[in-house]
Amino acid sequence: MGIRLYKAYTPGTRNRSISQFAEISAARPEKKLTSKPHRPKGRNHRGVITSRHRGGGHKRLYRRIDFRRDKLATGGTVLSIEYDPNRNARICLIEYDDQERRYLVHPRGVQIGDRVMAGPEAAILAGNALPLTNIPLGTAVHNIELQPGRGGQVARAAGAVAQLIAKEGRTATLRLPSGEVRLVPQTCVATVGQVGHVDASNRSLGKAGAKRWLGKRPKVRGVVMNAADHPHGGGEGRAPIGRKRPLTPWGRPTLGQRSRPLHKYSDALILRRRKRA
Repeated sequence: MGIRLYKAYTPGTRNRSISQFAEISAARPEKKLTSKPHRPKGRNHRGVITSRHRGGGHKRLYRRIDFRRDKLATGGTVLSIEYDPNRNARICLIEYDDQERRYLVHPRGVQIGDRVMAGPEAAILAGNALPLTNIPLGTAVHNIELQPGRGGQVARAAGAVAQLIAKEGRTATLRLPSGEVRLVPQTCVATVGQVGHVDASNRSLGKAGAKRWLGKRPKVRGVVMNAADHPHGGGEGRAPIGRKRPLTPWGRPTLGQRSRPLHKYSDALILRRRKRA
């Protein structure tokens, strides 16, 4: 589970690196847990582009992941660790004692043959899911619910991990991967441990074509467009943007402008804001 570096045989392999697949144990996904998704390519029901720079890319099957961890008091065995094209983390196939199979986001350190379990009585081991009220302080967790029963919404990417730092009343305090410190109901479920494939952020695509494989179309800077196409466009040669602040193609402030609503329901739950880039 490392990074494979390429030598500069061609311009496309110069500075290129990819993830190794040594931990992958199955070439094909579980058929009953896959589906063929609709690929809107950034277009609405009329075919008009509403989200730019999307389209193309390799075909994908969607793997249904169990983010809720609602199969309680029933243990399961890890059958395989698999690649998922829809996320940068790996997934693992679990077969429970009643023969039902589900996919989970692969926790770091969990191997094939290990046992996982969900429920208040589960042990504090990587891959087990428990309510926050049953998890000791200082424990690293991922796949965290924000509302009970809704399923994990936070810390699901490769290498993501949050820390349980306090409990008081009906809420628990978590330090999230972004640096934000937030209150979460203690009845919410979280999975113990860190998400695996921690080296995913060290990849270097190396060429524009690798971005196209992922379904990302090219981006063009506004300053090189015509004035009719972007607020930054126009002028002779390398002209500055000519505005007080950077703007989106539709004239809204961008690049540092905060877009979060001023009065949001979760403001009272956030004790410390995330770190700004």
